[in-house]
Amino acid sequence: MQDQAFRKKSFIWQGAFVLTIAGIITKIMSAAYRVPYQNIVGDIGIYIYQQVYPFYGMAIMLATSGFPVIVSKLISDHEEDGQSAIVNILLLSFFFICGIGLLGFFILYFGAGPLAAYMGDIELKMLIQVVSFSFLLLPFISIYRGYFQGKQEMLPTAISQLTEQIIRVLTILLLSSWMLESGYGLYEAGAGALFGSLTGGFAAFSVLNLFWLRRKRSSPLSFNISSSSVTNSSILKQLFLYTVTICVSSLLLIFVQLVDALSLYSLLIFNGMEEIAAKQMKGIFDRGQPLIQLGTVVAASLSLTLVPLISSAKRKKNEALIQEKVNLSLKVCLTIGIGASAGLIAILEPVNIMLFTNNSGNNYLTILSVSILFTSLITTLTAILQGLNDTIFPAIAVVAGVVIKYGLNQLLVPQFAATGAALATVISFAAVALINVYLLRKKGYRLSDYRGIFVSLIGAAVMMITLKLYLAGFEFFIDTVHRGLAVIEALSGVFIGAFVYGWVILKGKMFTEKELIGIPIGKQLIKRSQRKEG
Repeated sequence: MQDQAFRKKSFIWQGAFVLTIAGIITKIMSAAYRVPYQNIVGDIGIYIYQQVYPFYGMAIMLATSGFPVIVSKLISDHEEDGQSAIVNILLLSFFFICGIGLLGFFILYFGAGPLAAYMGDIELKMLIQVVSFSFLLLPFISIYRGYFQGKQEMLPTAISQLTEQIIRVLTILLLSSWMLESGYGLYEAGAGALFGSLTGGFAAFSVLNLFWLRRKRSSPLSFNISSSSVTNSSILKQLFLYTVTICVSSLLLIFVQLVDALSLYSLLIFNGMEEIAAKQMKGIFDRGQPLIQLGTVVAASLSLTLVPLISSAKRKKNEALIQEKVNLSLKVCLTIGIGASAGLIAILEPVNIMLFTNNSGNNYLTILSVSILFTSLITTLTAILQGLNDTIFPAIAVVAGVVIKYGLNQLLVPQFAATGAALATVISFAAVALINVYLLRKKGYRLSDYRGIFVSLIGAAVMMITLKLYLAGFEFFIDTVHRGLAVIEALSGVFIGAFVYGWVILKGKMFTEKELIGIPIGKQLIKRSQRKEG
């Protein structure tokens, strides 16, 4: 019996690991493809795409970390109630998500004109309508993923996510490139790129359907729900609650992008900037999105591996373990967030040239780089709070942050253009992070090792000074206007910065040996340190 329980626990952890790896790869691809896409269509082309992307971003987040999580949680909570309860949950969830999907489709398809007009660019109407169809796939993908995840089968979700992203990225790059070569304009190329939301979605659905048919043959579901012990009203109540809390909490980055899509370009035009210049500025501003995403992935993936332990400790009412894991999660998050933000700021110019061919927008991209620290912190804090069974207040914090972002855009963009929007982004992220810190402290948990922040700041300062000296020496001997040389300068700067920062962190004994063991690469760091001391 114990051996069976151990195998089940091991299977669950393996599944979680597979899904985590797939999620990391997917996020990296989601951020990285914007670089070759920008190289194909230019700054105005990326402006066009990014204006509409937040609407698709909502659909993809709801189908990845929103509704599947909700459905799987409902199935897991009611698994002991029998198969009829699970079927009832699946049917009600499907119709509920269908309602959300149809609502999203109708709002975007029939409201595309007014939305495009509000953005200040009526030519975006066609692109918004293309994206609207992705909401029709939402219920099918979400139910499949939610069911498999609820049964602790993470492989179907992982493979479907990777397949969706690969097909989507290939569609974006190949179709947009072909359309421009064939004489189509940037808006048509943008619509072609957004068509990737449909090809990717169909690919994900096809993969999930194959897994479903395979499982159905070996373990068919009976759709007789008359004997279900779970009432429809209780399921619907939970669906409403989790939709408002879990889904909203996962959409912060998308909401902030949406605020900029709705207001930045129109505010620039309203305050006298020419259309072409405003589109170029918005397109350059949008270079910051993949940088923030890539910087956040590392911190989030490392710190969130600790969160399931917090949930387990909460169920066992082990307060000491909860505090220990909360403290470690925050230390890991702050260490990587501070290092990633400071490192990117130090080498931003060659990184900008390496990725986007020129150094335009360095001033506001530097400000946006600070967001990496706060988005990493928000991701970790939200997951900790959800692990402590608090899903409502993180969602409230997100809403507050979006309101702050919108208000600051209205205030700062007329005076400082894209720099004002960057400041508004950083301030809104900082506000959400501080609200979540306050909520965590109210629950009696906090970062107990403030010395670690000091060590991280010292490490960041040493790293930035070292990188600035290195870049000054590099540029003294070599002209970095050439993109190929900027690649060498940027990548060598990444390795030098990571080495210097890591060295200071280890020498400053930021983490104890016990804490390092709880971090994915901690054991290797301990062994390496011991070999050097020996």
